[in-house]
Amino acid sequence: MININVSGHDKATVVEASGRIDSMNANQLGDALSNEIEEGNYNLVLDLNAVDYMSSAGLREMVSTLKKAKRASGDLRIAQPSDRVREVLEMAGLYTIFKIYPTQADAVESY
Repeated sequence: MININVSGHDKATVVEASGRIDSMNANQLGDALSNEIEEGNYNLVLDLNAVDYMSSAGLREMVSTLKKAKRASGDLRIAQPSDRVREVLEMAGLYTIFKIYPTQADAVESY
């Protein structure tokens, strides 16, 4: 089960996800992120503080969104990943391609 909340800020759009992101629902995250890009919101912050599980399908959606945002001269930045998500990002080697911030406010202000 995944919950997604989207909110606009001055510098970026924040997408907050909570719950488990797995192969059954990762497309929901991808759709939410893609919708923001299609609406012209290219500076995205994905808050993963309340995500307790992230599968490779979720990681694929994040990488796909990062590519779309960069093509539109934007970015996808990660805010406060939970410990379990941080481990998955490290194991997958994604710490080198995503900008990761300790708080949501830091990520938004980085734009």
